Amino acid sequence: MPPRSVLQEALADLADVPATSRWISSEDVRLHVLDYGGGLVPLVVLPGITSPAITMDFVARELTDLVRPIVLDVRGRGLSDDGEGYGLEDYARDAEALITGLGLDRPLLLGHSMGARIAAVVAARAAVPLRGAVLADPPLSGPGRAPYPTGLDAFLRQLSEARRGTDADEVADSWPSWPRREQELRARWLSSCAQQAVVATHHGFEHEDFFDWWPSVPAPAALLYGADSPVVTATGAEEVAASNPRASLQPIPGAGHMVFWDAPAAALTALREAVRAILSPSHPHWSQRA
Repeated sequence: MPPRSVLQEALADLADVPATSRWISSEDVRLHVLDYGGGLVPLVVLPGITSPAITMDFVARELTDLVRPIVLDVRGRGLSDDGEGYGLEDYARDAEALITGLGLDRPLLLGHSMGARIAAVVAARAAVPLRGAVLADPPLSGPGRAPYPTGLDAFLRQLSEARRGTDADEVADSWPSWPRREQELRARWLSSCAQQAVVATHHGFEHEDFFDWWPSVPAPAALLYGADSPVVTATGAEEVAASNPRASLQPIPGAGHMVFWDAPAAALTALREAVRAILSPSHPHWSQRA
């Protein structure tokens, strides 16, 4: 597999992030996190398949008045080590190690895409106590289901561009509606994603079933999804609702799978409402279903 790399200009991005780098170990894998600090309830953020922690900075910043965001560089991405395995339970053990390693008291979980699948597994395993979980557009693909809508070849092409050297304009060819800063961060950080991690995770999207875990995710839980997402379709949302009626569902107008990037204002508003609802179960939005 081609080697991964972290560019010097990418490391310089960390100077502009209002978070502290921390390190924890999950067995023999060293994991990097961005800790936004403060004395509020911790929120462990689990990013997607090719999203190092820094790419969730714009989301974390919008939550620091509500929670203490702690964003994980998932194994094989960003500054974290590679791992021997990239299955859902491998990832879940890393998240559990983060929680115990930093001594977090009943954190919330927030996961996007791959990270949402990981959050579901952590919540269902119940190996660490949690306050609740917010899942954003988890891949619903799996055995016997429709394939994940973005093929592996698209991920490999983007990784190849990153290793060769890419820029925000080239990223915009794939993600034209994203804010410019997010296109720039992706251009600088995508090369930090290990190809073997992406290949194995994409394989998992089609061979590990989200619905093996989702029905066991306890309340309070919320699932946000793009109203135009090819990953959580209208039919998929119906199955999500039926298989775990304890959870709140909220579509994000104008968003596809990359909900926070596609429709930042609407997605961040919905996320803040979901977090408030978990922190305050009497919040009126908690009982509403979309």
